[in-house]
Amino acid sequence: MVNSTLVTTVYVNPATGNDNYTGSRLKPYKTISRALATKKAPMIIQLASDIYNTANGEMFPLIIPSGVILVGNEATKGKNIAIAGSGNYDSEIFGRQTVTLLLLGNAELIGVTITNNNVKGSGIWIESTNPTLTDNTFIQCGREAVFVCGNAKPVITDNLFVKNANAGLVLTSYGKGEVLRNVLENNPLGIVMSDFAAPLVAENKLSANKIGIVVSRNSRPVLRHNLITNSSQGGLFVNGTAIPDLGSSQDSAGNIFVQNQDFDIQNATSNRLLSAGNQFNQALIKGLVETVAVTVSSTNQNPINASFSDIGGHWTKDFVEALVSKGLVSGFPDGTFRPEAPLTRAQYAAAIAKTFQLPATNPDRNFTDIKPEFWAAKAIAKATSMGFISGYPDGSFRPGQNLTKIQAIVSLVSGLQLSGGNTNVLFTYSDRAQIPSYATNAVAIATQKMLIANYPDTAQLEPLRDIKRGELATLIYQALVADGQQQPIISPYIVKPEQVEIPSFKDLVGHWAEPFIRALVSMNLTRGFADGTYQPDKPMNRAQYAALIAVAFNPTPKQKVPDFTDVPKPFWAYSAIQTAAQGGFVGGFRDRTFRPQDYVQRLQVIVSLVNGLELPSAHPDVLLGYTDRDQIPAYAQTAVATATVQKIIVNFPEPKLLQPSQIATRAEVASMVYQALVATGRSRVIHSPYIVSAFAVD
Repeated sequence: MVNSTLVTTVYVNPATGNDNYTGSRLKPYKTISRALATKKAPMIIQLASDIYNTANGEMFPLIIPSGVILVGNEATKGKNIAIAGSGNYDSEIFGRQTVTLLLLGNAELIGVTITNNNVKGSGIWIESTNPTLTDNTFIQCGREAVFVCGNAKPVITDNLFVKNANAGLVLTSYGKGEVLRNVLENNPLGIVMSDFAAPLVAENKLSANKIGIVVSRNSRPVLRHNLITNSSQGGLFVNGTAIPDLGSSQDSAGNIFVQNQDFDIQNATSNRLLSAGNQFNQALIKGLVETVAVTVSSTNQNPINASFSDIGGHWTKDFVEALVSKGLVSGFPDGTFRPEAPLTRAQYAAAIAKTFQLPATNPDRNFTDIKPEFWAAKAIAKATSMGFISGYPDGSFRPGQNLTKIQAIVSLVSGLQLSGGNTNVLFTYSDRAQIPSYATNAVAIATQKMLIANYPDTAQLEPLRDIKRGELATLIYQALVADGQQQPIISPYIVKPEQVEIPSFKDLVGHWAEPFIRALVSMNLTRGFADGTYQPDKPMNRAQYAALIAVAFNPTPKQKVPDFTDVPKPFWAYSAIQTAAQGGFVGGFRDRTFRPQDYVQRLQVIVSLVNGLELPSAHPDVLLGYTDRDQIPAYAQTAVATATVQKIIVNFPEPKLLQPSQIATRAEVASMVYQALVATGRSRVIHSPYIVSAFAVD
């Protein structure tokens, strides 16, 4: 027996809804409270523009369970979609509180305005949970907008905190998580971190607050690339025994303090704070704050004791063996490779000199600490002449110094003279704040060229630690792939670039399929029209579909296909149609025509993707989740079930409504093609409430 579960989308509209309705798009509920009472998870609650308050029937606090996504309009940060109210919540840590929303588990809040007018009111309460808050507005809360406590690890990104009575964001207890790209304006306190809180606080703008950031007690936050400006009292206030991370000699923090009234940084503790790479007015520094220069790490090589047996199950095994087989890298005399060992600058130069044969671009240089008889002297000279590595201002090379991961990335990008990066791609990395400013462009280029592999988490770059021998082998191999000298090796740890350099289409902003279309455009797989539009709701014909398939999947020929009588060789899509047909994605008709101008149906797209990609079949019982499953032809039921399990199907506006015979729009085709790329591991997951999610259990 096979069971299936589809993500439920419930609609709420105080103006037109009724809590006795079904919660569908045409018959929405009146209140969020009613939607939550269904206790369906996973679930998306889609809010209409209106005010959600007690007058309209809401019961506070609203408790958002794990697996529930509360969605308004993220493009406007919740403008005109306001949840306003308060109710009592008994916190295990702080006792009774007055709260608007309590977020449990991995609940998400997207594109909503939150207000709590109670004099002691908190807009959002997060206690030992890991929710996500994105593109919301928190305004005029009686105490603070968001309160984080316990061992919570929220992700709080791209929100607006404005005119809250006490503070914008408060993190206490052992709270961690990420606070990124938020704007905090006109609050007495912008961000407050207390107790043992240790979040990453990066790329936020704090303006016109009384004090921008307060760090107290034993808090240890990491502050990176924040702008703290126009504070009526001061920028950063530190007391208790708190020690915020303001950078180090290896890591420029990049915080900017400007136009603050009484102080940029006030350290009221007895601890000495180190500041590296921050911009402030020295006259506005109070207390013990020491500025340190940002330099390169000078750690010594550690003793190495490893055996070749590490390669057997090591994640870099295929890359190492590929390079070894070509004589580009080698192991040690004792038969080991030591993939986890660090690498010295001399060892790196030797690997570069053996791998790349490029013309010299730099003049010969004699280093004070490299004697002619040194084992790597010739390799260092060659790697230096090719522009991969250089010495230090004092004339030394420091051959025994370990190489960091960021140094290796910068070196390869520089030596190979790679270009074409966009720093927006750095949002791929959760620890991007650790990337030194001088290296951001190089990391962006390396990411775009798919040089970088991160184990075990592709989102963790760890740029400042020593690079390991196995990692370097992978990095060098990927550089050879980018240069066309080697064939790609499939690995789940190769970082695929995020969406960058995406043109803006005037008819795409706010469209439900915008994320999918922009992703395909960023990969050069689709494009808009000369008038600056994409026309997402226009139908797509068979020729256009074949062209998209050919460029997106470049399928290997599986069958011979004769020329179609209505597709002459001069026809613009002739080659694409042949490629898609030979690859098993499309076919012709019995009269040997292709009918390139006919529109494709949604069902045809689904069947095409499943057949062309040869995806494993799923049981048709999965189709029980569709309200119009009776419209799916018998021949296509297995394919639709397969596409459902693989999360290829995207249904707007109602995920349970398949509409198989409906003509597919450009937006629908783009979204399902992108999901097919995700299903085959070629693209990153995009969050959308319209992706049909199902799983099968025997």
